[in-house]
Formats: sequence, structure tokens, C-alpha cells
Amino acid sequence: MESVPSEDSHSENNDDERVYFVPLRWWKEAKGPMPEGSEGKEGVLYSGVAGSSYAGPMKIINNIFNSDLMFGLKREEESSMQNRENGEVGVSGRDFALVSGEMWLQALKWHSDSKNAIKDEKGCSSTEDDMADIYPLQLKLNVQKETKSLGVRISKKDNAPELFKRSCKIFGVDTEMLRIWDFSGRTTLFFLNDKSKISSEGQKQSEEIFLELQVYGLSDPSRCKEGKKDENNSSFKMNGIAFCPGEAGSLGLTGLQNLGNTCFMNSALQCLAHTPKLVDYFLEDYAKEINHDNPLGMDGEIALAFGDLLRKLWAPGAGPVAPRAFKAKLARFAPQFSGFNQHDSQELLAFLLDGLHEDLNRVKRKPYIEAKDADDRPDTEVADEYWHNHLARNDSIIVDVCQGQYKSTLVCPICRKVSVTFDPFMYLSLPLPSTTMRTMTLTVVNNGINGITQLSPYTVSVPKNGKLQDLTRALGIACSLGLDETLLVAEAYNNMIIRFLEDPSDSLSLIRDADRLVAYRFMKDNSDGPFLVFTNQQMEKPQTHGKSTPNWKAFGVPIVSKHCNVTKGSDLRDLYLKLLNSFQISTEESLENLDLSNKTERMAETEGTESPHLSSSMNGEDSSSDGGLEFYITDEKGIVKDSKISMNEPLEINQELRLLHVLVYWSDKQIQQFDSQLFSPLPEVYKSGFLAKKPQESASLYKCLDTFLQEEPLGPEDMWYCPSCKKHRQASKKLDLWRLPEILVIHLKRFQYSRYMKNKLETYVDFPVDNLDLSAYISHRNGKSYQYMLYAISNHYGSMGGGHYTAFVHHGGDQWYDFDDSNVHPISKEKIKSSAAYVLFYRRVVEG
Repeated sequence: MESVPSEDSHSENNDDERVYFVPLRWWKEAKGPMPEGSEGKEGVLYSGVAGSSYAGPMKIINNIFNSDLMFGLKREEESSMQNRENGEVGVSGRDFALVSGEMWLQALKWHSDSKNAIKDEKGCSSTEDDMADIYPLQLKLNVQKETKSLGVRISKKDNAPELFKRSCKIFGVDTEMLRIWDFSGRTTLFFLNDKSKISSEGQKQSEEIFLELQVYGLSDPSRCKEGKKDENNSSFKMNGIAFCPGEAGSLGLTGLQNLGNTCFMNSALQCLAHTPKLVDYFLEDYAKEINHDNPLGMDGEIALAFGDLLRKLWAPGAGPVAPRAFKAKLARFAPQFSGFNQHDSQELLAFLLDGLHEDLNRVKRKPYIEAKDADDRPDTEVADEYWHNHLARNDSIIVDVCQGQYKSTLVCPICRKVSVTFDPFMYLSLPLPSTTMRTMTLTVVNNGINGITQLSPYTVSVPKNGKLQDLTRALGIACSLGLDETLLVAEAYNNMIIRFLEDPSDSLSLIRDADRLVAYRFMKDNSDGPFLVFTNQQMEKPQTHGKSTPNWKAFGVPIVSKHCNVTKGSDLRDLYLKLLNSFQISTEESLENLDLSNKTERMAETEGTESPHLSSSMNGEDSSSDGGLEFYITDEKGIVKDSKISMNEPLEINQELRLLHVLVYWSDKQIQQFDSQLFSPLPEVYKSGFLAKKPQESASLYKCLDTFLQEEPLGPEDMWYCPSCKKHRQASKKLDLWRLPEILVIHLKRFQYSRYMKNKLETYVDFPVDNLDLSAYISHRNGKSYQYMLYAISNHYGSMGGGHYTAFVHHGGDQWYDFDDSNVHPISKEKIKSSAAYVLFYRRVVEG
């Protein structure tokens, strides 16, 4: 298991700040006897006694099913440290060391370069078998200065289940003394920095300190296959693999050492190293096919490096292989994979397959071939022409085994021009069903005969690349829209409508999750008058004391209504109050106050004077009246406020206008007479819950294929240039499988990237193992088999921020093996399906 550093920790200096937890014997072999001198070089010894009978802060809970593993470490005195240092250490396997990143790299280099590595009589390295993997372990420390001890807690919540089990095996053995030497100096800093605080009872308490260890050289003990153990339950190691008697001697079961965050590479390499025909090809004389003249190739260096590595993996009696030479070539030609950061196994696989193809391309001079239009020719003829043109420029073992062909159909939404091409593919990248849909929340405003009856938020699921018509259709179903009703969708910003969404072909991808949408529900009619758009405004209270210029600010839900025979200002006011009637607080006092307000305003207008309570309200002053409403004709941005509407004067409305925008000024007292729901902000289209845990999703591989092959509109960033319209159009695209390869690689698109965040989908995909039947998905039958059998899986465990790659490989008979870096052990067929499956490798089954 590995930790992926953040963007701020990619430098070597930040890597040196890591603390590595290693076997003490491994450290001392590289460094020799510790020189006397500073505490950092000499090391600080911590001892812990395992066992449930030990009472006090150093008790170890030795149960892998508990949520927490807790134990104590006591700092030894210098005299005790010297006695132990002079004695033999590391023999019991319970002596460990904490070292800095720089120290770890120096020791790793020493072990790598040493030609005097100790080997046992069977030819297996006594140290390299356990020096195979590196993974992070999250600890929480409690510093007790009075007792010079550390309380250690390892929580199952902070670590992956498999890593928690490993930590229990490392720290939970109750028969031997646990000793940890700190050469990094990190724990000394913990004692120097006082992180304690005073509790409510007045007692001094120490805060927990978070520490991440990079555990190295302590791989999980391999397990024997059930039913293959002898009476003494014994096993032995060969080639870095734990075998029970009778299992040794199987070729190809060789692990790859982890060089530091290279599990992604190891996983992809093991899948390719067990691909039929590729194995035979690289075990034979493949060098004669290397193309040294291909400018797109790498002078055969990637092919030679991969071939050499594959031969080492299949050599009889081979131990775990360190792929340093291959990684060096990889870093040279693909700098994105250099260094020791975590990467994507599928991205490496894509580069490697393409690189192997170009290095081994049998075509020395690629002819220039101009693609021809289909011109209504039969698909079979056009597809064969495209395929032969492709083979004229590309001919290698990779093309022979891994490449297929699909049909791509584009249709212009304007002129209906159809474009058909047939393109090769190396693998299929299938979207998971949840990635093709999005949820959107809108507020529906029900405009009834007697006004607005309800403000109801609805959440609907729509295609991520769908159109506005998909949204209105889903929303209509959710709110039970009648046949005689329609929806008018608008986008609001700062409580004002900024645009109406009326084109059914508009792409939903233009709507962001943070946008706020409202849908107005109307009866269908043939009225020609403009829509009235009411924007509510109230006096914004000044934040500081003293005089300030009155500032009116929009609030609440904008109201939209049809014209409905409005001829003067009072008609407009009455229509507006009728719309809000159902939201008025139903008390006798409120009704009387509203009536008094209206009468006062009408009297003021008759006498040619201004309503006193409105005048004071406009100046930001509180009046003795209940407050009232003022109406102003404005522009679509709500900036113009000069055209105040008089109640008894005719209201001249241009009937050719599509929209008439009206500002409505509210007093504070008037607002109090209405339900607060009217003034609540609209919800966002999608509000992500970062702390909410989503339920486990599941889908079949066939469902993923259906999603991949369904027709969908291109995104705004992928506009297609229509040769008929001579313009870029958002065409619809449809893919069909036309020609399938012998080896079918299927990539499940688990990783999502956006401008603001990254996410991994933990969807469980139920994929066939013995019989993937693609007969129903092939558009052109050429007599070949469309039945496939799974033979390898590249798995990714963990999240985007940190994770670990492994590989499951079918090898010999009906047995599957788990390739976890240098550890290889059998795994039951029932366990190979999980939500970690990332890249699937299938081979065609030849029908007998």
C-alpha cells in the first residue's frame, strides 16, 4: 500500500520529511554499527511489552477485529539503550527502526548495489523477500512527558482493512518484546513540543498527534492455498512465493519489487506479462522485428526493456524482480512516470501498448492514405477499406492481438448530415452508469387560478450530456404536469432572473452545480401579452453606524406571471397581491393592516401627494404604518428605477415585448405579514455532501457497455465541424462495435476529474469471468467467436489521494493468483470480483 503525496509534497525535500518504519536488522546491515555521537545518529529506544495481562497505558489490544489497536511505548534510559545496542538486535523480528526519508534512500541504495547480499542455500534472498512493498500506516500518538512514554493508537477507521490486519500482525504478537529505535529524531520533537491542554476538571491532558509511517520491508505473510497443506501445516518459499508441498516449480508466478510507489506499474506489467501470445512472442526472437527507423517509436528500447523484464518473470527459479531498468526507460520516454509518485495503471498501459506497437511496427515506411467519405456505400465495404488502410501503416504483434474496430456515426442536429467513420481501438473505456447521469434540483412555482399555490423543490436525474428537453421531461413527471400545462425554466442569480431557458436543444452541461434554477408552471393558452417578471427588493440594513445612502437589495423568489389584462397600476398591484395571496399570514390583524395600507396609498394618489409611509420607507426610516409596496418599471438587470408606477394612471405596455420587468419595493413590516418560504433563497442545482457517505452502487458490465454504445450529444468542448453547414455543431454521436480483437482490454472509468475536485467511483461492477458474450453487441459478424474469458484484472484499492494497485491473474488450470508487488499467493475465484476492479483483460474463446 502506498501513499500518494499531495501537489505540495512532490519535491524531494518533502519526501525526505517522511518517516519510514523498517526492520532494524535491515537498517543495521546497510549502516553498520551505529556511531556514537548525537542522539539522532545513536537512536532513541522505545520498549513495549505485549500481552493482555499488562496493565496501564502500555496495554496492547491484540484483536484484529477490534476497531482500534492500542499499545504503549516507554522511552528507555541511555544506560539501558547502550546495553541493548551492544547486544544482538533484530533476531526476534520484533526490533524495528524509524528513519528519515534520506536515511531510507541511502539504505535502499546500499542494499540494491551490494553484491554481497546474503542468500540461503536455496538461492532465495534472505532479506529481499521481505523488502518488497511499502505502504502507509496512520497512527495517533499521545505524549506522556511524566512517564516518558508514548500511547499509540492505530484505528481501523484511518487505515484500509488489509493494512489494519498487517499492523496487528506487526505490533500484536504477545510473546516477544517490542522495541523501536528512532533514528529520525521525530519522537524527540514530540516531547519538546508541548501539545497538552487543561480539561474541564482542571487536569492536564495531552492532545493526540497524527503520524503517518511508511512501512517498508514488512510484507504480509503469504498464505497457502486451502487443501494443499501437509499434516504439519508447513510451507516453504520459492521465487518469493509461499508454496505448499507440490506447488513449487510453476513458471510465471514471480513478483515485482516495489521501487517506491511503483505498484501501478507492477499491476499493469503483470497483466501484460500473462497475456497469451504476448508471452510466446517475447520469449522467442522478437528483436528481429524491432523498427529502428520509426520516428514514432523509441528505437526499440521500450520493447527490449519490456521483453527482458518478461523473460526474467518467466525464468525458472526466479525471485522477485526489481524492474529498475524498465522504469529507467519508462522515465526517459515518458517523463510523466518519472520519480516516485503514484500514477494510473491504465495510463501506463495505454502508453506501453502504443510504445510496444511503434517499436515493433513491421511497416518501415508508412504510406500516405487519404480517407474517403462513405458516400452511401455499404458499411462492410467502408469498414474493410478503413481497416486495410490502418494495416498498411500499422502492423505489429499489438495490432494482431489487441486492436479492434468500432463504427462511429455523427449526425448534424441542423441539416441532419450523417458522417460514418471506422476507427481502430486498443481498449474500451467504459463509463460507469452513475457517471452518465446527474441529479438536478429545481424549485417549481405553481401558478394557479387563485395565485401561487406552492413553491416545491424537486430533484430529478437527467443525462449528464442531455438537453433541456430531458430536464423538462423529467421535471414534468416529478411534479405530475398535466397535458394542458407547461413549464418555463429560468436561471436566477442574486435573487434575480438572469435568463430563461427555452431552447429544448440547449445542453445541460452548460448548467453548473452551483447555479439556481426555478420553473414556473402555467396553463397552456394562446395569449400574446408579455410575461411580467417581478423582482422583490428590500432596504439593506447598513453594517456600520451613522448615515448611509439607502441601498435596495433583491431578495426572495422572483415571481413570473402572464399579462392578464393589466391596464393600469392598480391592476398590476392587484395581480401581484393575488399571486402572493396564499403566502399571506392568515390573521385578522394582517388583513386589516394590508387593507389600511392600500386605502392610504389610494388617498394619497387622489390628492396628488405621496404616501407618507412609503416615502419614509424609501428614505430608510421606520414609519408608524405597516409599510407597503412600490412598483417600478425596470430593465432586465434591475438597474433602471426611474419609472415609478402610479396606481390610478394607465399603464402603457408594449405588447410586442417578450418580458416586462418590474421592481417591487417592500418594507420590513410588510415582509412580516407573509410566509418566510416566499423569501427563502433558491437551492443550488446540486449541493455536494462531502461528509455524506453514498450507498454502494452496483452495475453489470453489460450495462456499462450499453451506456458506452448509446447515442449521446457531443459536449460543447467537442463540437463537430459539419461539412454541409460549414460550421461547428453539437452533433449526436453513436458508437458500435464492428471488429473485436483477440485480447479485449476493458477500462472501467472509475476516476472523475473536474476543475475543482477529483473523485473515485466505488461502484461494484459485476463482470463475467468465464463467458463474456458480446454477440448482441457486434454490428458486423465475420464468423469469429464473440465469447471471451477473463484472465487478468488490474485492481485499485483506496481513494484518489492515496491507494494501492494489485493484479489478479488466471494461471494454470482453474487457479487465480494475487500479485501484490513481490508477494504472490493463490486466491479463490470467488474473491476476484470487487469494487477495486479497474482494468479487465479478456481473451477470445475459440469455439470447438
